Order: sequence, then structure tokens, then C-alpha cells
Amino acid sequence: MTIRQVTEAAETRLLCEFASRSRNSNGRRSPESACPVRTIFQVDRDRILHSKAFRRLKYKTQVFLSPEGDHYRTRLTHTLEVSQVARTMARALRLNEDLTEAIALGHDLGHTPFGHAGERVLAELLPTGFHHVNQSLRVVEVLEKNGSGLNLSWEVRDGILRHSKGRGVLSGQGCESLPSTLEGQLVRLSDVIAYVNHDLDDAIRGGLINSNDVPTVLRQALGEHSSQRLNTMIIDLIETTMAGDYSCVQLSPEITGHVSELRDWLYVNVYRAEAVEDEFRKASRLLRELFLYFIDKPDELTAHGGRYEKHEDMETAVADFLAGMTDRYAMNLYQKLFFPQPWKPL
Repeated sequence: MTIRQVTEAAETRLLCEFASRSRNSNGRRSPESACPVRTIFQVDRDRILHSKAFRRLKYKTQVFLSPEGDHYRTRLTHTLEVSQVARTMARALRLNEDLTEAIALGHDLGHTPFGHAGERVLAELLPTGFHHVNQSLRVVEVLEKNGSGLNLSWEVRDGILRHSKGRGVLSGQGCESLPSTLEGQLVRLSDVIAYVNHDLDDAIRGGLINSNDVPTVLRQALGEHSSQRLNTMIIDLIETTMAGDYSCVQLSPEITGHVSELRDWLYVNVYRAEAVEDEFRKASRLLRELFLYFIDKPDELTAHGGRYEKHEDMETAVADFLAGMTDRYAMNLYQKLFFPQPWKPL
């Protein structure tokens, strides 16, 4: 018996009856030999962790554009916090931690530079629209490893594709767009639990708001501090999911309402605050001009590291290139292409 098979047998004994088991995975798009040491979900987690797209998350905006302080979140630290929150709850619920972690680490790989401002620009410019969820799946299926993709399992790809809620409802009962696995559903809610807490924390740190600005009813219901709010949401999700006999991963109606209200409050007072939007308007103009530049000069796309396959349209190739950029790379490239450069003698 291989080490992988020992782990798979342990999953059968230890995980709850509703958890996803590695040996029952729907497999990969391209069949390959199983690893003798790691389960299929452990292999997926490692492939995502070692991907170039994952490393680039370090320099992609979460809320504040290229913050100078060392303690503000980036898209990478957001991803790690989602993973930690999700794994904590997966262990308590006896779900598959490896599958949970793989989905969490891969859920935002397709995010653009400059956060949702970059996403809005590409959605306007592309005839078929743009959404970071679809781009995240495209990254792992097509773009990574020079066009061969990561060949991840069906369960991880499903969780990545269906993780987003936007400003939609948080309750999952009967929602057809839910991930097919409980682990995927767990990441879906872990994402919002993580970002409403750390974005609020960063906004207070940045002086954008004061902690007392948060509505009193939300502070009383969820907690005054980040650790208290996280504890409230995590325990509520675990207890509510168990009480519902694992029909789906869910928060209680009361906490769902409070979390939704906090999220909506953040949209008005943080994400769309004038101080934040002013910089994102500049970033949007930057991405728009880069997009039009490369559409007009296809040879420049490949010269600067982009990929263009003849069977794909140029707009998709340019969007892939721009979406993969970090904030600082986009700003440096814009300066190189559009700003006068000092003369260098031959």
C-alpha cells in the first residue's frame, strides 16, 4: 500500500459522511498517473502554490492601490486568510482540508491588477465581458505552464469557478450556482468572512474610517474587533451547517443578515469612497490605454511577454496579458510605453 493509499484510507475513517474523498474524485481532464505520496487534492494544492499566477498575487491590490505601509493586505494575503479561515472550519466540520485549501489558494488567481477597478475596465472593453472567476479557471486550465495549464481535478476547478458571490445573496440553500462540494461551498463563504473583516481592518488602519463609524447594531451583533467578528461568524457557520445536517454550508439567517449589511456598508464607505475611487479612476485609464495600445500593435504584445494563439481573438490575448499583470508591472509598463524616456547615447 502506498503512502497515498494510507492517506485515502484515513480519509474514509476520519471525514464525515458528506465530505469529498480523494479516492472518489471525478479526476482530471487529462488522465495522469497518481502520485505515490500525495492525494489528488494535495497535488492540486501544491501545483497552485508553485504557480507563477499565485506568486503574482503578492503585488495585486486588495483594497488600497500599492499601499506604502507594510501591514495592508494584498490579494495574496487575502488568499492566505481565506485559506486559514476555510481550513479551520473544514477541520471542525470534518470536511476534506486538502480540497478546501486547494480551492481557497486558487480562487483569485484570475484577479486583475488594481482590484475590481481593473475587472470593471476589462468587462467594458471585451465583447464577451470579463469576470475574475472565469479568468481564474482559465489560468489553471489554459494559461499556466506556457499554455498547458495545471490539469487540476474536477472538484478544485468547480470550486474555483463557483466561489464568487459579488453582492449577491450569501444564503446557499437551493442556489443552483453553489459549488458541487461542501468544501467549495465552505470556501465561498470563507471568502466573504475573510474580506469583510480584513478590509474593515485595513480601512481603519488607513484612516479612511473610524471603528465607531460601523453601525452600532453590527458591532453589537458581530463584535467590536476583528478577532471577535471572525469568531462569531466561524462558530455560527459551523453550528448552523451541522444543525442543517450538512444540506449545504450556511450561516444562520440572523448572521447572514448582519454580514450582508456589513458588506453593503463597506461598499459605500470603503470600496466606493472618494479617496479610493480617485486612484482607481487613474488605474482604470491606465489599463484602458494599455489595452488599446496592444490591440493596435499585436507584435508589441508578444515582444513584452504576452501570448497570442491564432485560434483566439486578439481581445482575449490582450485581456489575458493585462489580467496577469501586477499593479507595479502595469504602472512601470505604462510609463515605459507612454512617458518620454531619457536619451541614452549609442
